[in-house]
Amino acid sequence: MEACGTAHHWARELIKLGHDIRLMPADYVKPYVKRGKNDALDAEAICEAVTRPTMRFVDVKSVGQKSGLMLHRTR
Repeated sequence: MEACGTAHHWARELIKLGHDIRLMPADYVKPYVKRGKNDALDAEAICEAVTRPTMRFVDVKSVGQKSGLMLHRTR
């Protein structure tokens, strides 16, 4: 999945169900988008990006980490 604000929540929920989750920063996926922006093209770009051997992934943040980040942003 592309790492965005709610991706960490859904990643935690999917991990509870036993799935292996890997989050990619949106900046790393952007070069694989061929044209325009819509969900189908984003999914295609994510599939292309995840197959790259040098792709780096983001750790899933806990609820505490996300709330700490929210406090820093609001200040």
